[in-house]
Amino acid sequence: MKVMPLQKRKISNSRLVFGCMGLGGGWNQNGITEEDIIHAEKAIDAALSIGITMFDHADIYTFGKAEQVFGEVLKRRPQLREQIVLQSKCGIRFPEGELPNRYDFSTEHIINSVDEILARLGVEYLDILLLHRPDPLIEPDEVADTFEILEKSGKVRNFGVSNMNVAQMKLLQSYCSSPIVVNQLEMNLHKLDWLEQGVLVNQSSGTQYNFSDGIIEHCRLENIQIQAWGPLAKGIYSGKEVENATESYLQTKQLVKEMAENKETTMEAIVLGWLMRHPALIQPVIGSANETRIKNCEDATRQSQLMTRDEWYSLYVASRGKLMP
Repeated sequence: MKVMPLQKRKISNSRLVFGCMGLGGGWNQNGITEEDIIHAEKAIDAALSIGITMFDHADIYTFGKAEQVFGEVLKRRPQLREQIVLQSKCGIRFPEGELPNRYDFSTEHIINSVDEILARLGVEYLDILLLHRPDPLIEPDEVADTFEILEKSGKVRNFGVSNMNVAQMKLLQSYCSSPIVVNQLEMNLHKLDWLEQGVLVNQSSGTQYNFSDGIIEHCRLENIQIQAWGPLAKGIYSGKEVENATESYLQTKQLVKEMAENKETTMEAIVLGWLMRHPALIQPVIGSANETRIKNCEDATRQSQLMTRDEWYSLYVASRGKLMP
């Protein structure tokens, strides 16, 4: 049986990740309420009930309230901390006064961000810290020194990145003594750039796809866990209606529905199973905080194991809207 990179590193064997962006009561400056805490607790319990033990945060999610409300749940259930893996991200800064939104990988910002993340979550350490989006002004030696400070202080145990290409990962890793263990990227049945970039090698049609060449292969070679954000494609194949739908989208949605009915499972399980069927052992980050939708993902791992090559390619070709080259 194949083993995920994170499992090889003895960090997590959770095949799915629960993304906590939807917790905290919304993207506003309102304080968290008891209702927000109860909502978070129900979502967390739904995730735990289907075997998810890894939870993904970012310091910016709902302006910090997602971590804050999660911390309130941990405060009420302190035994839960050692049963789960906590991951968070930093590096994005919101507009301040006349300053625009920007990225910041400076030592001061990363360390301050981690301290604030730990305070909001009410925990002593993060299992994994990710750099959220590439900072053009990155000083890799400074980031490496910062990682070493955080690791030696016990505040962060592992490090990763999000939305980075191969060259960016290689540059950072060349300075860091600790391995990059995760790269989080947008990947799903609708956004196919991650597949098309490889399939359309040496073809002019491949130039229209914007996905860095070799990311998948590099991560597989270096045992870097690929995590997929937006793996359910915002629910467009499992309930959400789409305006001005294309023929390829309608055919794909119908095929997902038929597969789910024939296999007596959910459409969410088929969509995730298709992504997880890829030999890179992609780890989807489920973004929904709806209990029902979370539980609808329970069968995803089994469906990924059952999905045949023919079924996988049927979904892929339907979504791309044309035959393979």
